[in-house]
Amino acid sequence: MKKLIPFIMLALAVPMTAAKADITHKLSSSVQLRVDAAATQVERIGSSFSVTGNGVDTTDGNTASTISAGTITSGVYAPGTIAATQDVPGASFSFTQQYTQADAVATSAPTVGTVGNFSDQTSTTAGTAGSLAGTITSAGVMTITAGGAGTVATGQHVTELTIK
Repeated sequence: MKKLIPFIMLALAVPMTAAKADITHKLSSSVQLRVDAAATQVERIGSSFSVTGNGVDTTDGNTASTISAGTITSGVYAPGTIAATQDVPGASFSFTQQYTQADAVATSAPTVGTVGNFSDQTSTTAGTAGSLAGTITSAGVMTITAGGAGTVATGQHVTELTIK
């Protein structure tokens, strides 16, 4: 018995603590169903006009060394007539004239599915729900049914177990 006394004293000296075993269990389920709306996106470009030359004289038909101011109708620039005459006949020369016509200014909003007067146009029709559906059971079993064009169905089931 005397031999057990040191072990008993040691056991009494060490504080007794309760065992900690925190367990957390979380379940989360969700279904997201989306039907896209009709949409049209356009980009209107503007007019640009440039004239460059070397060894030539320009005229707008009335005044030498002049480039026409042109006209603007419905937001679209139309350059006037430009004529170039070589400075020295038989000598080298260069002449470049470049024109990009703008898209006309729209008088109404674009209609989905029709081609408007824009250089860059993307149009999509509205989605159709059709048989679009989604369910998740308490056991986490998902049933997702596809809809028509322009639909998205997303199902998610998350199980989280934390032991500390």
